[in-house]
Amino acid sequence: MIVAIGHDLVEVERIRGLTLREGHRLGKLFTPGEQAYCALHADPAPSYAARFAAKEAFQKVWPRPHRWTDVWVERPRTQGGPFPYAPPVLGFSPAILAEMQANGWVAHLTLTHTRQHASAVVVLEARR
Repeated sequence: MIVAIGHDLVEVERIRGLTLREGHRLGKLFTPGEQAYCALHADPAPSYAARFAAKEAFQKVWPRPHRWTDVWVERPRTQGGPFPYAPPVLGFSPAILAEMQANGWVAHLTLTHTRQHASAVVVLEARR
């Protein structure tokens, strides 16, 4: 059963400006893993924007505020095959993960971006 759906759309240039202005403080918004993944790209701004949108989309389905780094986007590496990374998934702080498990909730994520915009959709599902 679907509990909630969250969506967010972000302008890539807004996030590019934020990363340039606040580069020394990116750790307040993005985990080290997210920063490392984005740094792999010639232009990291679209990847940062997609992650920002994912955090905003999750906030729209979660019942209370949390820190930016309590939710993150993971791209697990694959073993073989044509793509080096699996589809993106959300990672959670221990407190959020415990609450999700206690409620039988699972979060599904999809991301997309162009040069101008990034978008994320989060579907919170109850599996009980």
